[in-house]
Amino acid sequence: MVGDVIAGRYELEQLVDQGGMSSVYRGRDRLLERNVALKVLHPHFLDDAEYVERFRREARAAAQLSHPHIVTVIDRGSADGNQFIVFEYVDGENLKQLVERAGPLSVERTLELGIEIADALAFAHAHGLVHRDVKPQNVLIDAAGSAKVTDFGIARSLDVERGVTQTGTVLGTSNYLSPEQAEGRPVTPASDIYSLGVVLYEMLTGEVPFRGDNLVVVAMKHVTETPPSLRLHRPDLPPRLARAVERALEKDPARRFPSMDAFANELRRCRDDLGGFDADRTVVRGAPVAVPGPVRRKTRLGRRLPVMLALAGLVLGGAVVAAVLLSRSTSGQGSHGGASGGGSAPVTLRGVGNYDPTGSPDTHASTASAATDGNPSTDWYTQIYATPAFGNLKPGLGLVLDAGRAAKLKTLTVSTPTPGFVAQIRSGNSPSGPFTGDSSTQTVGSSTTFSLHGQTAQYYVVWITRLPSGGKAEISEVTTG
Repeated sequence: MVGDVIAGRYELEQLVDQGGMSSVYRGRDRLLERNVALKVLHPHFLDDAEYVERFRREARAAAQLSHPHIVTVIDRGSADGNQFIVFEYVDGENLKQLVERAGPLSVERTLELGIEIADALAFAHAHGLVHRDVKPQNVLIDAAGSAKVTDFGIARSLDVERGVTQTGTVLGTSNYLSPEQAEGRPVTPASDIYSLGVVLYEMLTGEVPFRGDNLVVVAMKHVTETPPSLRLHRPDLPPRLARAVERALEKDPARRFPSMDAFANELRRCRDDLGGFDADRTVVRGAPVAVPGPVRRKTRLGRRLPVMLALAGLVLGGAVVAAVLLSRSTSGQGSHGGASGGGSAPVTLRGVGNYDPTGSPDTHASTASAATDGNPSTDWYTQIYATPAFGNLKPGLGLVLDAGRAAKLKTLTVSTPTPGFVAQIRSGNSPSGPFTGDSSTQTVGSSTTFSLHGQTAQYYVVWITRLPSGGKAEISEVTTG
């Protein structure tokens, strides 16, 4: 109780939080004259060996983790009929309280905190620990505004095969529970990636993706339902950040980021890209409209000039309008050039997916349509798997384009904001291959035209065999002429 002194040293000053297993107090270390936080196991669990061992394991687990974004363990012990753990005192609020008080956070603030949380969890994973209860209540925000992850109470060693928590036991908080946890399957670092994805979703929207009347209903939604679109909630979100969170929330752990480090690095890239996004306005088919819509990058202002000229033409009228509209008809959505063959109907290219001969899943396939939508501010992308090129993991990876019918194309022009990757155009009659070479191999610049050999095919692949120095290739538009 408040006022008690534990182990002759730690005075309990205020009850801060109370959970099903323990209570957390702000306390005073009389010996070192400093504020501390004490977690004290509820008395009715003292005779339960499983709970006592889990509590001790939290102390041991957290004590291994010395990281600026993980709450530090100072002491643990058993005294006066209490099991207790002493932590550094974080003077602030938890992330749940912040979101409830302030509402959805800005993109910048979300990324700032998200990177810190991901770095902390990646550090824990590197030391063989999965948190298993990642939620905003377990992220403290200190006086400087930095995040500190706490409560490794149900953390589990990656190499533990037997212990007090076995496969088949659902542990974690239902709003943030990964599908595999909900089904009682083994947890891995990918489980923490999913839970952090839910936390980021809540930070950006102010709401968790799934709600229900009870724990079971919510848990099953994590297993069976797709989260509501982030950009429906927040049209100002950069598409890249929305894709990152959606990838973290994949039902299949294999389709999430390969590691928490990879997730943290993608969040850093999202942060680095923020200076290039303008979420206030976008231009579609020659007319200014308010967001929602694909977010346009300021750094590509030069690529917006044809559309801006088209707007000027609408004001000037007459022949200028006709000329601008004619020039746009070969590059806008639904009119990506034509096939050879003398007077045949124009070919409309559609990005339909990825070609990966290794057969491994890649959620970036969902961005394929962005390469043929007539909007140079949206991209299909693939990123590094290892070095050099794709390392020994993949011989390459391709963007699959559907011409809609068998056609003999003369050229394909690839536009990219990440020049420097090496590619070849291949063609075939099935979106899953096989594909044969239909052009020479070239290093792609900002806009590079491939002359094709003239094979007749319905499907064409921009086959990338080496990534640029940044480890990521993006394709904003593919057109044919």
